[in-house]
Amino acid sequence: MNDLTENPVPNVPDPGTIHLIVDADACPVKSEILVIGARHALAVFLVSNQWLRLDVGANVHKIVVGDGFDEADNWIADRTSEASIVVTADILLAERVLKAGGAAIGPDGRPFTAQNIASAVAMRELNSQLRAMGEISGMNKPFSGRQRSDFKVGLETLIQQRKRMLSATWRPRS
Repeated sequence: MNDLTENPVPNVPDPGTIHLIVDADACPVKSEILVIGARHALAVFLVSNQWLRLDVGANVHKIVVGDGFDEADNWIADRTSEASIVVTADILLAERVLKAGGAAIGPDGRPFTAQNIASAVAMRELNSQLRAMGEISGMNKPFSGRQRSDFKVGLETLIQQRKRMLSATWRPRS
């Protein structure tokens, strides 16, 4: 796989260091992620199928994958660890992230958890079937300031939870 990056990408993020991975193509909260990532000095990986016109800092890596089906999702899922917090609206990707031990949050601030992912996948399938039958059609509501605010609170909460979880399991190397 030939990744194009603006900053050199570490081979494997340190599993003891929290990092953010963003499914960035249609993510409406990229600027909020960059601010929060900088505040916590976290590595941020913006994964997309096309180059993003976005000024970033030293800890931010723009990853451009091929435009094949699920290439960004595969890049993200293949690099997810317990130290990963993934921002995505893609429910199936969130499910893969949770199975890999990472945390996932939607751009609206709702975290995906082991308790809610099965119902989210089922609802996604139901909505897909209803769209195919013409029962619902599809324009999403515009992204609101409230959702932006909820996202910031949700991401901060996840970062704190992951910090506590990793510090409780961290063992010094012998």
